[in-house]
Amino acid sequence: MKIDLKMGNVKWGIIGLGSIAHQFCEDLALVADAEIYAVASRDSTKAEEFRRAHKAVKAYGNYDALLKDPNVAIIYVATPHNFHAALSIAALEHGKHVLCEKPIALNYSQASQMIQASKKAQKFFMEAFWTRFNPTFKEVLSKVQNGAIGTVNYVNAEFAFPMQIPKGSRMTDLNLGGGSLLDMGVYPLFLSYMIFGKPKKILASSSFFETGADQQTAVILQYDHAQAVHHSSFMSATPMTPTISGTEGYITIDAIWHEAQGYSITRNDQEEKFQLPTLGKGFTYEIEECHSCIQNNKIESSIWSHENSLELIAIVDEVRVQTGLKFPVAGEI
Repeated sequence: MKIDLKMGNVKWGIIGLGSIAHQFCEDLALVADAEIYAVASRDSTKAEEFRRAHKAVKAYGNYDALLKDPNVAIIYVATPHNFHAALSIAALEHGKHVLCEKPIALNYSQASQMIQASKKAQKFFMEAFWTRFNPTFKEVLSKVQNGAIGTVNYVNAEFAFPMQIPKGSRMTDLNLGGGSLLDMGVYPLFLSYMIFGKPKKILASSSFFETGADQQTAVILQYDHAQAVHHSSFMSATPMTPTISGTEGYITIDAIWHEAQGYSITRNDQEEKFQLPTLGKGFTYEIEECHSCIQNNKIESSIWSHENSLELIAIVDEVRVQTGLKFPVAGEI
């Protein structure tokens, strides 16, 4: 069955109905040509409650039923990290487009399989790195690339806040890809990757929960003429305002920076502030990119491409090698 993608009729399916899916659907409702059509959970009661909360048409008590729904055009995968690869591949094989929550997968191997499935099915696939589409981030990146602060030679970025994590939480469960690196550490790594590209050398160290998941991770990235220093943690509070430093000044992104509403540039001891409020929480921009790509028969975004996702997860993999962090998946034990 051919899926109708004319304006006002991009039907979304949602798999994984946790807190981020609720936030995503609140923004999805703000996009004119989007419809929350079907939602799925392994708990049928939870699925029905989510359906009512977001006025979806259908609720399914299993993922397979949603995958087979002929009316669903694109599926948002918002499950714990360890399910990303299998569910994304299954969705693509069922002829669905896919937006998969970050991190794309547990490792490079899984991510590569996902992208190969996208190419084989000729269906759109993108990692949901929503910060890439945030107006503040896009403007900051443009300013950096256009030399607003001269030659950039240093980035400092943290993603850390203290959490009371209950026993048995997915946040500390290695089987679910738990730990600060995949939940939060990917954001600082993403920032330096977007500015400098792939690093020449990585130095990383972690401390761990009893479960083996990292509670905090520190990373130094070395480039030809620059460095980046990053930190992720469940243990301590930080300003969450990264600094991008150049030969003629520096840019500070407002807290909380991965969903920023503005930034400042300091040159010659003079600070200039810029405000860029988002539509909704900010998921709206990656949603619009998905629609644009699908309606133009593209299987990947030129803004956050398959190659970008692969290069970023390769950096994450090397950080894990440095720290000794392993997930119980094929090839890692």
